[in-house]
Amino acid sequence: MTILAVDPGEKESGVVRMTDGRITMSAILPNGGVLELLQESHGEDLVCIEMVACYGMAVGAETFNTCLWIGRFVERWNYLNGVTPKLIYRRDIKLHHCGTAKAKDSNIRQALIDKYGPPGNKKAPGGTYGISKHMWAALAVAAYVHETEQEKTLCTSSTPKT
Repeated sequence: MTILAVDPGEKESGVVRMTDGRITMSAILPNGGVLELLQESHGEDLVCIEMVACYGMAVGAETFNTCLWIGRFVERWNYLNGVTPKLIYRRDIKLHHCGTAKAKDSNIRQALIDKYGPPGNKKAPGGTYGISKHMWAALAVAAYVHETEQEKTLCTSSTPKT
């Protein structure tokens, strides 16, 4: 299964492509570049986008502009493929990777390093080499979707047939 995960931002977004649980591409792109990436399908089975949620705190223009971009990404993928991307909430990612909704970005990053390996360096690149900034959040989305889809498959395949 190939997943394209997006951590949207106001002007640029982190993207990670994961195939069968392996990171095959990661980048930070201007939002127009994400639209182009969605235009040129690379065999993705799923597109997943981190979704904004309200937790009772005031938000500014940046959050609303990010929401507009989420809508554009959803529209582009849906128009081209007839499938709506999965919208993933940060709270679900925190609970999945860390077991608590109080987890911080650094806790999620460490959980991802534990799963995929440390970044390493140029001479000895590790499993998360090159991942930075918004790419960590996109990787968290991709890993969440990959692992929950695997669980669904396991549950479905182990159900006895009547």
